[in-house]
Amino acid sequence: MSVPTSNTVYEAAVINAPLAKVWHLIKLGEFSSWWSQLQSSGPAPKGVSEEADVYEWKFKDGTVLHIKQEEHSSLRHSISYSVITSEPALSFSSVISTITLSPVTAGEHENSTYISWTGQWSSDADAGVVQDGKYKRREALADLAKAVTSA
Repeated sequence: MSVPTSNTVYEAAVINAPLAKVWHLIKLGEFSSWWSQLQSSGPAPKGVSEEADVYEWKFKDGTVLHIKQEEHSSLRHSISYSVITSEPALSFSSVISTITLSPVTAGEHENSTYISWTGQWSSDADAGVVQDGKYKRREALADLAKAVTSA
């Protein structure tokens, strides 16, 4: 018997830096400059996809993802991307992720950045996949906070 699970993850953090400083780092081809799990990130090699805006993320564990930037909005300070190929192959059909930044304009965290990173998996993703996505996002947000505040 399978256990019903939510296939959506929402992780968020407040980063002690102005939005402009954080937003500057939210480029799919440059995530390896701050995300410790990535060995490299950059444009995908020719022939991976005929689509535009495809990037390659090589993780330190050997996983290679080709991701497509689905949306980029400088007005809303958000970026969405989907995984189009993976080596090793994924155990689910699809996932789309969105990162959104907002300025904190009042209170003790004024002049900081609120950042959220969501993931929405296809219905064939199991609970382990979703939990892994949750913890990867948490670790990445912590890495981003360190990179921004140490720069």
